[in-house]
Amino acid sequence: MTGPNSTPLDYRSAGVDIEAADDAKHRLAKLVQSTMTSGARGAFGGFGGMFRVPEGYKAPLLVASADGVGTKIKIAIEAGRHDTIGHCLVNHCTNDILVQGAVPLYFLDYVAFGKLEPPVVEGVVAGVAAGCRENRCALIGGETAEMPGVYTPPDYDLAGFITGIVEEDQVLGSARVQEGDVLVALASDGLHTNGYSLARRIISDRMKLGVHDAFPDANGATVADVMLKVHRSYLTCLEPLLGSIHAMAHITGGGLPGNLNRALPHTLDAAVDTSTWTIPSVFRVLAEAGQVSPMEMFRAFNMGVGMVVITSKDQVSALLSRASSCGIEAWELGSVVKGTGEVRLEGLSA
Repeated sequence: MTGPNSTPLDYRSAGVDIEAADDAKHRLAKLVQSTMTSGARGAFGGFGGMFRVPEGYKAPLLVASADGVGTKIKIAIEAGRHDTIGHCLVNHCTNDILVQGAVPLYFLDYVAFGKLEPPVVEGVVAGVAAGCRENRCALIGGETAEMPGVYTPPDYDLAGFITGIVEEDQVLGSARVQEGDVLVALASDGLHTNGYSLARRIISDRMKLGVHDAFPDANGATVADVMLKVHRSYLTCLEPLLGSIHAMAHITGGGLPGNLNRALPHTLDAAVDTSTWTIPSVFRVLAEAGQVSPMEMFRAFNMGVGMVVITSKDQVSALLSRASSCGIEAWELGSVVKGTGEVRLEGLSA
């Protein structure tokens, strides 16, 4: 058979490069090995990751979560910096299970490309491995996919899956929260991984800045420097205090109103005093350039608050001292009062 459709086809001609995939796997082996903990079993390259449940627990619960990094990944792609968003991903997922009192055991990642570039894969997974080492969890598996026609090069996507453990009688949450409890804020380090669709639009459309341009009021730091700051993990700081904490809220998409309410019973409100801290300059710059209302800013961004801890009054001093020793700014944000499970942003203009 001859003609325009008679040329033999192979996987590469369809857009999938098996050799590039093999190259990527070889690059990742040492990174994965650097995260191994005592519970990890098996070797790199298996069909499934294996992990031994730690001994010493009486009634352990496994706590699982999955997330991505949103459109923060576009900043990384535009800037050609691929070694921080993986770290952001692990820290974000770690914080999500920490609020229930769980400490991480293991992590899996998923990276999907339109065209697989081994150095980019290596950079992304290097960040994931760094996050796993920071949070003492093993990277026991993952997937690197090449999907021509779904993603347009140089775009790619990243997702992560974490599993942690907690004793059943030590799970934190709304059932422990009481009227009169104190809200303690732990500072974020920039935008973390939320609000980037709005931030990117403000930066590109209103401020007319590229990723390598200087960001206003940032001491010479570029847009990429400011926007790619690693999402802070609160595990190391808060783990020693988990037994004295009632509940926590990781301030992600939805801001304080959309996350702190998740840690409240239906009979109590969180009264947040917005005068207790100075909003970091990055948020003030974005609000002014985008003419974004204060309430919309608080719904889209963390506004400088990365984690809120709910605890009794007699534990506040120890919590503030611990945060200071970890190099994290912390302060009394407000209190728990009678209500209907809402977050009150007191002192905030419309």
